[in-house]
This record gives sequence, structure tokens and C-alpha cells, in this order.
Amino acid sequence: MATHGTAAGARERPGLGRVLQDTRYVFWREMLLPLRDPFSLVFSLLQPLVFLGLFGPLLGAAVGAPAFGGQSTLQWFLPGVVVMIALFGTSMTGSNLQYELMTGSYERILATPLSRSSLMIGRALKEWAPLVVQGLLIALVCIPFGFVFYPLHVLAGLVILGIFGIGLGALSYALALVSQNKEWIFWGVQQTLLFPLMILSGIMLPIEAGPGWMRTASLFNPLTYLVNAERELFAGSVGTHTLLGLVAASVTAAVGLAMDVKAISRNIR
Repeated sequence: MATHGTAAGARERPGLGRVLQDTRYVFWREMLLPLRDPFSLVFSLLQPLVFLGLFGPLLGAAVGAPAFGGQSTLQWFLPGVVVMIALFGTSMTGSNLQYELMTGSYERILATPLSRSSLMIGRALKEWAPLVVQGLLIALVCIPFGFVFYPLHVLAGLVILGIFGIGLGALSYALALVSQNKEWIFWGVQQTLLFPLMILSGIMLPIEAGPGWMRTASLFNPLTYLVNAERELFAGSVGTHTLLGLVAASVTAAVGLAMDVKAISRNIR
């Protein structure tokens, strides 16, 4: 029994090189699913395009150009829609883990010699690649409709968004581990937090148009800083908003991965 505990403890503390290698294996395993079914990625773009095509014109007519800081409606609204893709997509990834928990495939993965931290880090990193591809495709599709494309700035924005997506995906996985066998808890928490975070970040409407208490609440929402950073970068600028957005994304990623690794460590005791 003691020997088993010692071996398990050694496996829990691999070197950095081992963790990076195992993370690469897990990342590639997770990426095979969307690569084998690319239609799911394309189909997931339909909802954002509907928002851009139908809600965008109504937004401009209802709020007016001054609320967009001199930008066109599309230039202001598109970065928010890209953030919305990340928010919806990565916050629901824990449901995939819950399915693996129910079918027993997750336990089979735990039986492998892969380091425990790499199992969650690799899964979280997998959320980065689809976000970048989807965001880039939407930006390119909108060019004929008046969107001014700044390649380097958009790429920087997608990298920051990817860092945030890693953190949010990790938090979603941690929630799935904590609420396993109680799927209603996962969806209850996810849905309860999702829409307040989205509304208070100014994704859909300028938060400046809201009452004072909403503007104050938005200051405590990390998504607010991410949205402002994306809008600044997609407009071809780099400034304070970009820095604050990078900090918010990095803190989210650090907290998410830390909670993820802690959750999986408790899960295998």
C-alpha cells in the first residue's frame, strides 16, 4: 500500500519537460475531435453571424453613432461578438468532461502514465485554437461589409482572447469535476453566471448607457476589460485597455488552471 502511494506521489510530481510532453499529447488528442468534424466549428459561426447581420443594424439605430466612440457599428460590435463566441464556447466545455465521466473514458485516461496536471492543461489549451480560427474567419467575412481589418492588431486580440479562453475552459472543467453525477449543478452555475457577465461587460450594448450601479458593477467584471481590449485592438490601436485586458485574461488563465489542477487532484484521491 505504501509502495503504491509512493509511486502515485512520484507520478504526481513530474519534471517540467515531462509535463510539457504530456500536455502536447493531451492537446493533440483533444484537437482530433474538431479536426475530424470541422463542420461543427463552421456551424458554430452561424449564431455570431446572425447577431452581426440582424442585431448590429438595430443597435446602430437604437443607440446612435456617438455611443461607439466615433467607430462604425460593425467595428464596435464585432469584437464583442468574438468575445461572446469565447464566452459561450469555453464555458460549456465542461459538459464534454461530464460525458466522459459518465461513460468511464475519463477513468481510463487517469489509468495512463500521463501527468495529472497535463490532463487539464492540455484540455484547456485546446480551447485556444478554435477561438483563434473562428475569430479570424468572422473578421474576414465582415471585411466586405465595411469592417476595417488590422491584421497584427486582430491577431494580438485573438491571442489575448485565447489566453482568456484557456482560463474559462479550465474553470468549466473544474466545475464539471466538482459537480460530477449532478449535471444540473453544472448547467445551473454556468447559466446563472453567463448572462450577467455578458451584459455587464458591454458586449451587446455600451455599458456607459446604463445606470450608475451597472457601470460600477462592470468594473469588477474581468470580461469588461477583455471586451475593451478587443475593441481597442480591432480598431487598430494599442493602449491602456489592451494592457488591462491582457492582465485580466492572464489572471483568469492562472486562476482557472490552478483550480483545475486542484480539482483533478482531489478527484483522484
